[in-house]
Amino acid sequence: MAVIRVRLREAINAYTVRTGNRITYGQIAALSGISLSTIQSIGARPDYNPTLDVIDRLCEVLDCNPGDILERTELSEKTSKSAGSAK
Repeated sequence: MAVIRVRLREAINAYTVRTGNRITYGQIAALSGISLSTIQSIGARPDYNPTLDVIDRLCEVLDCNPGDILERTELSEKTSKSAGSAK
C-alpha cells in the first residue's frame, strides 16, 4: 500500500535555501489563508490528507510545484497493519 506524504518541512527548507529568507508556519498561514493549526498538522502528521486547494496555496507561498511538496511512499507491511488497526 502506498501513501502520499506532504513534505512541508523539506519545502520550507528549499524555500529558505532558494530565497535566503526563513519562513515560519505563522507566516505561511498569514500569506496563504490556511489556518495555523492546519499547517501544524500537515507538518507533524505524515498521514494528514490536505485538499488540493491547500496544496496549491502552499505551493504559491513557497514558490514550488505540487511535485516538489508531495511524495508517494510505500508502506511496509508492519506499518500497514498498525495503521489499519488504529481505525
